[in-house]
Formats: sequence, structure tokens, C-alpha cells
Amino acid sequence: MRVEYPQAYRFILQEDLILLPQDRLAVSDITPEDKEAQLPISPDVVSLGEFTDNQTPKVSEQQTTANPAAVQTIKQTENTGFKYLGSNQKQFLILVNYANEEYIAAGHLTALESILARKGLTLKDVAIQNLNSIAPVKLSDLVSHYNPTRLLIMGEDALPQGIGNLPLNKPVQGKKIHVLYSFSFDEMMSSNDNKKAFWEQMKSL
Repeated sequence: MRVEYPQAYRFILQEDLILLPQDRLAVSDITPEDKEAQLPISPDVVSLGEFTDNQTPKVSEQQTTANPAAVQTIKQTENTGFKYLGSNQKQFLILVNYANEEYIAAGHLTALESILARKGLTLKDVAIQNLNSIAPVKLSDLVSHYNPTRLLIMGEDALPQGIGNLPLNKPVQGKKIHVLYSFSFDEMMSSNDNKKAFWEQMKSL
């Protein structure tokens, strides 16, 4: 029997084992950075929680942790300067603005995953761009880079330059892009009405 990773033997066999030199090398190749990458994201956030049967988010004070392995596999960094979360497989661009996060707060990411799941989507289908890290940015630059067919703008701070005046929480169908300018997660945390209004429009996006 061959095991790709020698350190996995201890989960398979109970007897004492002696590793060959090349196996010891494979084990020693784990760097402090690798161990750090396996640590979970800090749970010190407030989660919006799962969707209930009536398809509206349930606000919860319970702390939550995003799945670090899933996030790590879909994080992409482009040479163009745009850094985003997701794989953009279905050209669905989500704009947010977080001053203290690289992409999005972990609790809000959990809520967003629940929202996307209701639409039959995953994080691999979208690109989450934090405008705080690249502001100011023009809409034309975002469109050129991501080529979106759907655009979700979460909060006033996430509006790019040159997008014009958009009605709040009313989808707009352009020639190539279906746009929804709605509430940020912080605005929905404090208002169930905002949360329900957002979800009603999000269903059709």
C-alpha cells in the first residue's frame, strides 16, 4: 500500500513506524507558513446565519468561522492589481467595501454563501471584489477585467465611479449587465425589512 503523504500513516496504522529518509524529508517540508495557512479564520464576527424556510436570513449573535479550506482554494490574485475572492465562473461580480478585511467579513461570507446556495450558486461562480483596497475605481475598468453579466453592489461605499445614479434595491437591466444596487450586510444586520427587501430582488438577479 502506498500513501502519498507519510504523515498520514499514523491515522491508518497503530504500530510504531520507522520512516525512510525520503519520508522524513516529506514530513519536514511542512513550513511554519503551511501550518499558519491551516489555521481557521478568526471567529470574532457576528453571523447573519442560515436562511430559514421562508427564504429570509435569520440574524444570529452566534459566532461563526468561514471554511478556510474552501476559501483558500478559490482565492485568486491577478497581475492586473485586482484581488478577489471566487473564480468568476458565471461572470457574477459582487462589489463590497470593508476597511478592515481583505475581501469580506467571515460572518458576512457565511451569509452570502447561504444566499448564493438558494440561487443554485457557489463562491466559484462569483467574484467578490472589495473596493476598499482599490478605490477609487471606474466601472469601465471592472467591466473590462471581470466581463460580468450580473453585478451586485452591496452598499453605497461599494459604488464604483462612473456608474451613474442607480435606484436602491431595484434591479436595472442594461445591454449586457443585470445590476442590483442594494444594502450592505451591516445595513441588513440592523433591519429585517432591509434584509427581506434585498432577498426579494436578489432572487431575480
